[in-house]
Amino acid sequence: MTTEREITYAQALAEAQDICMARDPSVYIMGLGAPDAAAIFGSTKGLIEKFGPGRVVDMPVSEHAMTGVALGTAINGMRPVMTHIRLEFALLAIDQIVNQAAKWNYMFGGQQSAPMVIRLVVGRGWGQGPQHSQSLQSWFAHIPGLKVIMPATPYDAKGMMIAAIEDNNPVISIEHRWLYNIKGKVPEDHYTVPLGAPNIARRGADVTIAAASYMTIEALEAANDLAEEGIEAEVIDIRTLNPFDDLPLVESVKKTGRLIVADTGHRSVGFAAEVVARVSEQAFGDLVAPPVRIALPDVPTPTTRALANYYYPRKFEITAAARRLTGLPEQPMPEVRPDSLLDVPDRYFRGPF
Repeated sequence: MTTEREITYAQALAEAQDICMARDPSVYIMGLGAPDAAAIFGSTKGLIEKFGPGRVVDMPVSEHAMTGVALGTAINGMRPVMTHIRLEFALLAIDQIVNQAAKWNYMFGGQQSAPMVIRLVVGRGWGQGPQHSQSLQSWFAHIPGLKVIMPATPYDAKGMMIAAIEDNNPVISIEHRWLYNIKGKVPEDHYTVPLGAPNIARRGADVTIAAASYMTIEALEAANDLAEEGIEAEVIDIRTLNPFDDLPLVESVKKTGRLIVADTGHRSVGFAAEVVARVSEQAFGDLVAPPVRIALPDVPTPTTRALANYYYPRKFEITAAARRLTGLPEQPMPEVRPDSLLDVPDRYFRGPF
């Protein structure tokens, strides 16, 4: 019997890997810090004690080579789950990911596969600056042959991770570090969330808000605030960027006539632009106002708190956009002080990871 209890996003990821490792001896974990005490935000906690150092493997700071090792084991029957604790670290292995893993199944006419999961950590905080806090999901979502997931809830984190590990082709799991400590109801047993299926996180009839990863949390908070003003927002959690099933989104926009897209990446040539393009192609006549993109400005990530406090969009930008689209008067944005602690999600975070 499956029971539900509240656990954190990080615990949900650890539980998913635990279940898959227990069910399939070909599954193993590799990553910088995977077996250490911090356990990658707690997302690999307890695995080294249960499965031993032969299946929970630390790695040297040699991302290109070690990603090649993971790929080599995958095409020879193993199922590696590899973690780069910064998305930027995976850029050193882009050839292995884009030119090799993504192409393997296609080049061999579907007769061979590369069943591997690559976990990439994104998000802001603690002055990590332009080289350690980028959200480049649109890069990976652009590549045919790579599945790209960005779960926003503990339930989805576990179910999508299990589905990713059991998938026969490479999956990129992009995890926002501000999500690791959020809690939600998660079944104890094995279950999967289909890769490629968005989720209607909240029903509404006035405006559609499409989001993924941490921006789904901001979108839901914005929807709660908007409801107090009489605006019912429908929130679509995209969850999977590639393959991207746009049908629920298009149907939502046909109902509401308005679209806001909230993305953790940059505004220009980002995934938000892809969402707007899909809706414009399929539901242009149903739009009663131009779509709005809520995303990062097109400048590198600042390091100082005084700049970072003004850099990242929050729920207030989403609510302001919804007011404009529905014809409500503008309201002043909350004051942001240079010394505000907007780069720390909660008191449990201690950095620097």
